[in-house]
Amino acid sequence: MLRWFVDSPRSPGWPTTLGPLRVNAGVVTVRPVRMRDGREWSRLRIKNQNSLLPWEPTGVGPWDRRHHHSAWAPLHSVLKSEAKHGTVLPFVIEVDGRYAGQLTVGNIQRGAVRSAWIGYWVDVDFSGQGVASAAVALGVDHCFGPVGLHRLDATVQPANGGSRAVLGKVGFREEGLLKRYMDVNGRWRDHLLFALTVEEVVDSAVDTLVRAGRATRIDP
Repeated sequence: MLRWFVDSPRSPGWPTTLGPLRVNAGVVTVRPVRMRDGREWSRLRIKNQNSLLPWEPTGVGPWDRRHHHSAWAPLHSVLKSEAKHGTVLPFVIEVDGRYAGQLTVGNIQRGAVRSAWIGYWVDVDFSGQGVASAAVALGVDHCFGPVGLHRLDATVQPANGGSRAVLGKVGFREEGLLKRYMDVNGRWRDHLLFALTVEEVVDSAVDTLVRAGRATRIDP
């Protein structure tokens, strides 16, 4: 099993650093968002506008204004507050120590449900090199381990073949079509619902990638 280094008991599973895991692009780690991430977050979000805009929820105002580095402080404050309350797990994806994207687990439900959704984006420079799959696998194992969840959902537009492939590599299965599910880029878009439960994971999600030759473990 993977080893998890939990920095604080304030909320189950956060803050913590996940990994490392080696893929074609380099060494992938997943760590908590930080206040000092603002400029790099802004740079990558603006750089990746064309690749992200077709898939992300409609926002208010121009993309570059919404992703100016000054927008990070209030966003970080909200993410950190929700993380402390155990409803969101906000992470940065790093490749060889460089900010490469984000992984977020949201709408965490406890009690009889114990579920959440998982979402991610990765810099286009790392597209197709195993980074997103590694980050999602690390996130899945964390959610089904220390966080104590039973089910994870992910929603993807049918045309987003890259994201569908990421989920498939980790073991998610398609459950159905959500008609006009989300306002994306100014229109209500259909989304496919993917899901994974803890019973469906053999050993770990990372093991699924390793067995397929898509990732290699790195001993701490």
